[in-house]
Amino acid sequence: MKRKSILGKMLLGAALITMTLGATSCKDNKETDPAEVAEEQNEAKFEDTNEAKEEDAEYFVFAADLNMKEIELAKLAQQKSTNAEVRAFAEILFNDHTKAMADLEKNAQLKNISLPTALSEDGKEAYDKLSKEKTEDFDKKYVDMMVDGHEKAIKKMEKASEEANDEEIRMWAADMLPTLKTHHNEAVRLQDLIKEMK
Repeated sequence: MKRKSILGKMLLGAALITMTLGATSCKDNKETDPAEVAEEQNEAKFEDTNEAKEEDAEYFVFAADLNMKEIELAKLAQQKSTNAEVRAFAEILFNDHTKAMADLEKNAQLKNISLPTALSEDGKEAYDKLSKEKTEDFDKKYVDMMVDGHEKAIKKMEKASEEANDEEIRMWAADMLPTLKTHHNEAVRLQDLIKEMK
């Protein structure tokens, strides 16, 4: 009887270990999104000491994710686009967002803000979707993506330029806006151009 009891306890212990490991691995899967990982690192750093800084850090995480996404999509467009104007636009985006990313990394380091180290799940999804487009549909889909993406980015940076707690972050966001608006306007122009060509 005693032996059965010991065996039962051992089996129960093994089951609990398995359940715990299972729960941990599920949690790990959810936390592999680089943007979420960066947000959690910032939360851990600033939650108890500086809530305002934690809020401001979200703008940096958003901008880093945006820059990485734009850089990767621009590289893809330079390879896959059959339209010289779209390729030229992609080159401008690549250069501007690479410069913006370097500037962001410098500012993040000064402010001890963690940034994502790779594309987020959304960024990967957008890249995968675009990379599978047929050649004849690629330019339209890429330009549509640029219009939508830059609209969201402008709204976010306008909010940051008005509502960020840190004055330097408000200025940084305000400085980003003219470039983002130029990109958006050019994307809209190309959108119209592609419509006329069809």
